[in-house]
Amino acid sequence: MGSQAKQTKVDDQAALLFARLRAGASTVWLNPAVSALNVTQSDRDEIQCAAERFARFEPLLRKLFPGQGWDGRIVSGLAPYADPPADMADTWIKCDHALPMTGSIKARGGVHELLCYVEKIARDEALLAPGEPIEALLEPQAQAVLNLHSVAVASTGNLGFSIGLVARALGLNAEIHMSIDAKEWKKERLRALDAKVIEHECHYTETVARARVASTGGQRVHFIDDEQSRDLFFGYAVAAQEVADQLAERDLTPSLERPLVVYLPCGVGGAPGGVLFGLKALFGAAVVGVFVEPTQSASMFAALALGGRETVSIHEIGLDNDTIADGLAVPRVSSFVLEKVGQAIDAVVAVPDADMLIWMRHAHHANGLRLEPSAAAALAAMEPFKAQGLGSPSLAERLPQAVHLVWATGGSALPDEEFYKAIAD
Repeated sequence: MGSQAKQTKVDDQAALLFARLRAGASTVWLNPAVSALNVTQSDRDEIQCAAERFARFEPLLRKLFPGQGWDGRIVSGLAPYADPPADMADTWIKCDHALPMTGSIKARGGVHELLCYVEKIARDEALLAPGEPIEALLEPQAQAVLNLHSVAVASTGNLGFSIGLVARALGLNAEIHMSIDAKEWKKERLRALDAKVIEHECHYTETVARARVASTGGQRVHFIDDEQSRDLFFGYAVAAQEVADQLAERDLTPSLERPLVVYLPCGVGGAPGGVLFGLKALFGAAVVGVFVEPTQSASMFAALALGGRETVSIHEIGLDNDTIADGLAVPRVSSFVLEKVGQAIDAVVAVPDADMLIWMRHAHHANGLRLEPSAAAALAAMEPFKAQGLGSPSLAERLPQAVHLVWATGGSALPDEEFYKAIAD
């Protein structure tokens, strides 16, 4: 009887939250019982292997993209945010919107899985002699072999561009399945790379399913599964140590008394899930993870508000998946990510499109940042989260001393016309 009453209370609360989402209002879900991550030694080994893989490929990536004048490291800066929301003076931006090569966070997980595949080809085809530098993969003989292989991925834009750009530079063929939410200019950008673009008149989750089927059994075709891939996930997790080092340099190492609140835009969940996994593996409860979604695409919100045991389509709760944040337009979150980090997520904030545009403008005018709507969503989530968090017994005493980290996931690659149209008053 008591258990049934508790379940009814949860259902009633979820119903109220979902009504706010349907109305397009900023809505906050706070985790009533945040659990510690189950981080195994195997998990830590995978993160370390991913970091070492990135390091091995630095000379090759540097040679592939010489015009960018970089050292081959996939890292981004940490910058203070000017004119943050009231009472949130200690606010920082993680500048993945300006990452080398692709200008988005997908340069981490997506490119990492691509490098895993290239290493496998190199082993299977004996493309590198013992001790031979990795740049030898760019020699004509190796390129002839790599050109026999293909990668396929489903995307609304940034992941597809990252995979397409780097795959083509490496000599691989690329097949990008684009959902109905994908912008036309993103498709054209991929075609200009000589990547094959396959358009689907359906939302992202169905596009992934179709791409997965289309790639099954293909000769020398590797499908990069944004919903279920461990290689993607742990590629993103490598960023945690990068952030830890940057915070330590500024005497901002997270602690229980001075937690790090990190705002992570969430689509299917691989990027924010991997980053949060890495951060909580390092700092535990000293990190407060806030996932951010559009009100009409609140798939992680829906899953967690209904108990976090399984994914749920946002269409089942009356949302339409219509948002300007194409990178977050995902009707169902990854079951792998939900299982891996779901109960360690401290909060989910859903924000309306109008707020994303406000913060795109603010970030540009106050900080000179070029963010896309998906990235600006993280800024829009700060005030609603703090307002709700101050009413939570587990957060109220900690939030006033917190350091706030907004993960800017993309935007520097936006065409001028798209960017300036979005920030026009």
